Amino acid sequence: MRDWKRLHATLDAVRQGREMTVPEAAFLLGQADPAARELVRTAADRLRADLVGERVSYVINRNINFSNICIQHCSFCAFRRDAQEAGAYSLDFAHILQKTAEAVASGATEICMQGGLNPAVRAAGGRVLDYYLQLVDAIKAQFPRIHLHAFSPQESFFIAREDRLPIETVLGELRAAGVDSMPGTAAEVLHEPVRRRLCPEKLSTLAWVRTVEAAHRTGLPMTSTMLSGHIETAMHRAIHLGVLRTIQKRTGGFTEFVLLPYVGLAAPRALRARVGRDQPQLADALLTQAVARLFFGRSLVNHQPSWVKLGLEGAGEALRWGCNDIGGTLMEEHITAMAGARGGTCQTPEALCAAVFQAGRTAYQRDTLYREVAAESIQAAASLKSAAR
Repeated sequence: MRDWKRLHATLDAVRQGREMTVPEAAFLLGQADPAARELVRTAADRLRADLVGERVSYVINRNINFSNICIQHCSFCAFRRDAQEAGAYSLDFAHILQKTAEAVASGATEICMQGGLNPAVRAAGGRVLDYYLQLVDAIKAQFPRIHLHAFSPQESFFIAREDRLPIETVLGELRAAGVDSMPGTAAEVLHEPVRRRLCPEKLSTLAWVRTVEAAHRTGLPMTSTMLSGHIETAMHRAIHLGVLRTIQKRTGGFTEFVLLPYVGLAAPRALRARVGRDQPQLADALLTQAVARLFFGRSLVNHQPSWVKLGLEGAGEALRWGCNDIGGTLMEEHITAMAGARGGTCQTPEALCAAVFQAGRTAYQRDTLYREVAAESIQAAASLKSAAR
């Protein structure tokens, strides 16, 4: 009875505009009763409607994981390889430009690009940063209008560490070269004891926060993410959301929140055995999406599920739990697919729109920064696609 009173009091306070606390978020994340979860879902869905309306956005983009060669060994990663290991790859610029050209011909407005951490990209006597700058320059020289959403905080931190440069220098040069925004990945769980078990070689929570805030000061917008459903508790998730909200209130630099449920089918055995399952639990992901919507409130209004991890049907269901975006077409995806995800690696705009319609909503195309893509822009992209054929 006491928990039900607390549940109603928490949701009533959010409806009245009070900011949810971290302990309150942990309390909601710990709800197991289906009736309690439905109350959270209803509150999140209502807040979503109040803040962003009924339409659902999507973006036409291509994901390019340009290399899986990486010096780090995260406990959840099935993507990374050592340089001489079977399956290791590093795309040359010609291959990356070909993929970009295919994306542009298909109407893409965004290239999302991330890769492993490989010090060997440094040319003799040069900097690691120079490789990244040359990669950006090669893309922007041929496709100046494409939005380049590239290089996580971990990648930027890695470049700065390898070249012994201030992070602000690295971020400033990347932006000047043509990086338009950054993926807010490598966040995993922003609680240091959990982080040390998940990814001890990655940048610390404090370093991640400082890198992200430096990116925002540099003028680089960023997604925000959380890796959930592994060894973390409800309180760890709530703490993570609290860190993200604090950054957002200081900088306003996050464009969206994306939940990334753990997929472990082909992940390293130790963590997989500890978690005890290979695929995400949909009910758990949906509740977390709803609580995130309520927790962020007006500070971060765009929320996106991962159809790669949940499947398109699961992502469509998340639209009833506070989400207002169905994600991107991607065209290809390797990091989660290599971990054993069953959601696929590519969606057409038609498939995304159908999932939105199935959820009782209408879809519209956006760009990376959540600006609606006008009909004339869509027609121009269609003409370009036709000409390419």
